[in-house]
Amino acid sequence: MSLMAFDQTARGSELLLAMDPTSSTPLHTQLERTLREAIRSGRFTDGTRLPASRVLATELGCSRWVVVEAYQQLTAEGFLRTRAGGGTVVIAPQAERGSVSSAASAPAPVPLLVDFEPGLPDLAAFPRSTWLRAIQHTVRNLPPHHLDYGADAGVPQLRRVLAEHLARTRGVRADTDGVIVSAGVSHGLALLCEVLRDQGHCQVAVEDPGWPRLSLAVRRVGLEPVQVPVDDEGLIVDVLRGTTARAVLVSPAHQFPAGVVLSPARRAALLEWATACDGVILEDDYDAEYRYDRKPVAALQPQAPERVAYLGTVSKTLGPGVRLGWLVPPPALRSSVLHLRECGDPVPATVDQLALAHLIESGALDRHLRRTRVDYLARLTALRTALAEHLPAAHIQGVDAGLHLTVHLPEGTDETALIREARQHGVQITGLHEYSSGRPLRPGLVIGYGKARTRQIAPGIAALAQAYEAVCRTRP
Repeated sequence: MSLMAFDQTARGSELLLAMDPTSSTPLHTQLERTLREAIRSGRFTDGTRLPASRVLATELGCSRWVVVEAYQQLTAEGFLRTRAGGGTVVIAPQAERGSVSSAASAPAPVPLLVDFEPGLPDLAAFPRSTWLRAIQHTVRNLPPHHLDYGADAGVPQLRRVLAEHLARTRGVRADTDGVIVSAGVSHGLALLCEVLRDQGHCQVAVEDPGWPRLSLAVRRVGLEPVQVPVDDEGLIVDVLRGTTARAVLVSPAHQFPAGVVLSPARRAALLEWATACDGVILEDDYDAEYRYDRKPVAALQPQAPERVAYLGTVSKTLGPGVRLGWLVPPPALRSSVLHLRECGDPVPATVDQLALAHLIESGALDRHLRRTRVDYLARLTALRTALAEHLPAAHIQGVDAGLHLTVHLPEGTDETALIREARQHGVQITGLHEYSSGRPLRPGLVIGYGKARTRQIAPGIAALAQAYEAVCRTRP
């Protein structure tokens, strides 16, 4: 039973009430027992409004007297109450209310001053009216045959638009047939890993530190993620060469969480590695739309489309809940990826695909990106200024891009204690070690500014500095 209250039009079938007219037990007793058990079990929570007696009787196929009798008995027992104009409402059992009271007597958590969670854009900036117009346009103009199961690679219109968009903004080399629509980077990565597994791969090298869900996606399909460290030039290719992996997942334009760009020398070395071992590079281009100090570096894929599988998403530009992304696999892998679709891997909803195509073709996505770049740059500037003022001991790593900053703290800083103390000061923040495989790292924080408002950033960093000072005072 959900917490949503029932209104007068709620159906009795929605309540999942069992009634057996052939039983020797009177119907009103059966209804009393069923309702009582539902309330005691917590399926009907405190405040849940039950249907009017006439409505419920009609739905259950019994007389109204049966429902009225059951309601009256349970009201007398204290399980229900009748409110004037508000219908019949559930009263939670005393034991449940007692546990709530106990919880209420516990110390209240410190109110959240700012949430610096990384990995998310400003979800409030989602262009609702623009998306709604795109959906309306799509539905009005949608031919009936577009509502069938659709092409395994995705709607051709979106694939064509994506091919043009990616060529213009990222230099990606692909035509309509070369683009496959996915539900995001993790989904596209899982498809590629399944193909690699079927072709004899046992491992995929991943960046360390890196986004943990990507390693989980690799492991979920039966491959071993091999951790390769990252430094200020990106993935250390010399370490990669020392592994037996023949596939590597890398984010050349803006590594997460280090925030660095793969240097030209490392890009060349990575392509040489792929050629030498007949390997595959899985390029995660997750937030290249947001580079503030200069134009973003081009994607790696156009330098070797036969070796590089390109992955992208709208998770950072629109929001992860949109569940749309794309992959451009090397030609040799494309048919194998599409075969997985034939085996039941779902294609994102046609209407959503066409809405995104309309957003891109109409220029609405570009306008949204221009607006959000200005906003995110203001937040980044405020964050850098606040760190310089309140946490001068912190060293910022990486370029001005994306939706987060990584800062390194002085050696000996207790990262775990700082995160805990920061929460007591109203600051939600994440430690660098959350993204590490376990190898020793300098203490650090990954500060996301997608969720934080510009006006929250300076007070939030000031509070973080207070937490840092408190932790330093307790250091032996």
